Amino acid sequence: MSVPLNPRRAARPTSRTTVASAAAVAVTLGLAAACWVLAIWQMSGMNMGVATRVGSFALFAAVWVPMMAAMMLPGAVPAVLRRAQGTARVTSVLAFIASYLTVWALAGLVVYALDRPHGTTAAGVIVIAAGCYELTPVKRRFRRRCHETSGSGWSYALSCVGSSAGLMLAWIALGVMSMLWMSVVAVVVIAQKFVLARTAIDVPLALAIIAFGVVIVAAPAAIPSLMPSM
Repeated sequence: MSVPLNPRRAARPTSRTTVASAAAVAVTLGLAAACWVLAIWQMSGMNMGVATRVGSFALFAAVWVPMMAAMMLPGAVPAVLRRAQGTARVTSVLAFIASYLTVWALAGLVVYALDRPHGTTAAGVIVIAAGCYELTPVKRRFRRRCHETSGSGWSYALSCVGSSAGLMLAWIALGVMSMLWMSVVAVVVIAQKFVLARTAIDVPLALAIIAFGVVIVAAPAAIPSLMPSM
């Protein structure tokens, strides 16, 4: 003889999961919004286009971490939801977000070590390379893993770093302190986190990035934001 389920007990896990999911989304988007405001304030007057100097490591880190949180947290919402629905614990979700952001913060070490003032030709070549990367199987594999991964924040972040590497390099080449290019790249990165890879969308996007790189090499004056305003 089966024992009837207590409706209150049956509803409790679902209710707990719903609350955890809502809290996780609210925290993720709220933190992202706050970091956008902070990044806009910090980056005011810092953009010198391809001639940008990153300054001291402490100053760079203070700007880089909020920038990464602003750019990457909105696109992480699907993964955060999967985490919340799988554990129904806010603390687990917070740990996921923290480890995810830590990976992107550590990526700043590479950026700081390599980024130097450069010319428009170098910027154009890097943008062309970024567009070519968008067409590679490596990009598609990382992007697919980014959509499917529901494990730790570390593994998810590493997949997303691989997926967004080309776009991030293009942004850094165009001006790491440029709010314009930061916003453009953030929109593309977030869109790719929510939309599965589609040839009809991804190939024209990659070709547009390559064409943009060609314009930078051939006619850099057509892109005024690449150079500091006089």
